[in-house]
Amino acid sequence: MDALLKNNRNNIVMMAVLAVVLAVLPWVLGGAFENGKSWLRAVDFALLYIMLALGLNIVVGYAGLLDLGYIAFYAVGAYLFAILNSPHLQAVLPAWLSHPPFLVMMVMAAFVAGIFGVLLGSPTLKLRGDYLAIVTLGFGEIVRIFMNNLDRPINITNGPQGINNIDPVQIAGYDFGRPIEILGLTFEKIHLYYYLILAFCALIIFVSIRLQNSRIGRAWVAIREDEIAANAMGINTRNVKLLAFAMGASFGGVSGALFASFQGFVSPESFVLMESVMVLCMVVLGGMGNIPGVILGAIIVSITPELLRDIINPLQMAIAGKKVVDPENLRMLIFGLAMIVIMLVRPAGLWPSKRRRAELQPKTKDIALQEKDSLQDAERNHD
Repeated sequence: MDALLKNNRNNIVMMAVLAVVLAVLPWVLGGAFENGKSWLRAVDFALLYIMLALGLNIVVGYAGLLDLGYIAFYAVGAYLFAILNSPHLQAVLPAWLSHPPFLVMMVMAAFVAGIFGVLLGSPTLKLRGDYLAIVTLGFGEIVRIFMNNLDRPINITNGPQGINNIDPVQIAGYDFGRPIEILGLTFEKIHLYYYLILAFCALIIFVSIRLQNSRIGRAWVAIREDEIAANAMGINTRNVKLLAFAMGASFGGVSGALFASFQGFVSPESFVLMESVMVLCMVVLGGMGNIPGVILGAIIVSITPELLRDIINPLQMAIAGKKVVDPENLRMLIFGLAMIVIMLVRPAGLWPSKRRRAELQPKTKDIALQEKDSLQDAERNHD
C-alpha cells in the first residue's frame, strides 16, 4: 500500500514538472536560440504529428490494420476548416454554416473525418496485411487527387492553388491571429497556437489512455492477435474494426483543422503519400501500441529535420564553404537507415509496450517453441 502511494506521488510530481516545462517552453526557446520562433514553430508541428501518430496508433498499433492512407483524414479536417472559415465559399454557404464556433468546428472536423474513416473501413473489413495497405494507399491518393481537381465544374477546393485567407481561431473574443497581452506578457500567434495545440494534444493523449485500458481497447488488441479467435470469443469484429478506423480518423480530422487554422493556407501538396509514410514511421519507430513510445517517435521524426538544418548547414559551410548535401535529402537517408537498424536491433520499437516486448522476446525457450508449434503439434504435446 505504501509502495502504491509512493508510486502515485512520484507520478504526480513528474506530471507537475512536465506541465511546468511545457508551460515555459516557448519562453525558453525564445531566450536560448536566436531563431527561437522557428524552433517553436517546429514544436507546434511536432504536437500536430503526435496527434496524428496517436490516431494512426489506434488503427495500426491496437487493431493491427496497416493503413497507408491515413493522411487523407488529416486533409479532410484541414479542408473542412478552410472551406467553412475562409472567403472562398462564403457567398454560397448558408449563414449558420459559415464561421461556426471553434469547438463546434472541432467536433465537425472529428465527425466528418470519422465518417470518412468508416467509408474507408467498410470495403476493407476482410483485407489484412499487404492487401489492406494497398487499398488504403489508394484511398489516400484518391482524396488528394480529388482535392487537386475539385475546382471544376464547381470550384470547391480551388484545385492546386489551394485555399488561403483562412481565419485564425477565435475563442472568447480573443483573436489568435493577433498578439494578446496577459499579465504583462505578450503572447504572439505562434505562442497562442502552441498552447492551443498542446491542450488538444493532451486531450487526445488522455482519450488514447482511456481507450487503451477499456473494453474496446482490449477488443482491438484481440483482433490484432487473432481475429478468428476474437470472433469466436463473441467480439463483433466488423463493428470494432470500423470503430478503430473512425476513431483514428477523427484524431486526424482534429489535427487537420488545427493545421489549417495555424497555417492560414491549405493545398493538396501538404497531404502527399510521404506524409502518411512519415506518420507510420513515427508509430513503428517509437513502438506500436505504446502511447509513450508513439509520442517519442513523433518527436524524433518531426524534430530531426530542424536539428539537421541547424547542424548540417553550418558544418558544410565551415568545411566545404558551400552546401554540398541538402538536409532534406539527408533526413530521408537517416530515416531509412534508422528503420533498418530498428528492425534488426529493436523490432518492437524504441519504447515498446510490455505486451509487444513479451510477444517478440519470450521469457523462456519453451514459450518460444510453443509459439512456433502448429495446432497439431500443440494438441500432440498437450496429450
